[in-house]
Amino acid sequence: MPTATWNGTVIADAPDEAVEIVEGNVYFPMRAVRRECLQPSDRVTVCHWKGNANYYDVVIDGKVNKDAAWTYRAPFEAARQIAGFVAFWHGVEVRR
Repeated sequence: MPTATWNGTVIADAPDEAVEIVEGNVYFPMRAVRRECLQPSDRVTVCHWKGNANYYDVVIDGKVNKDAAWTYRAPFEAARQIAGFVAFWHGVEVRR
């Protein structure tokens, strides 16, 4: 079961069949993510084939991991399978 952990806390976990793997990143369905650990960020980046990525800060026990999660709310057609899914980086440990 894939998991995402930071600062000793599991932020997301989901069965293998519920996640999407894109460009080596594990995308978790939003329902598998502890929403209380995410705070919206102002950061937005653009991928030429996925669209606009919106970021979240990961916050656990008052510690902030800035822009450590992202989602494609309205991805381009080629990436439609990750709409509303969340991926992690910046020190968040993701295990498959």
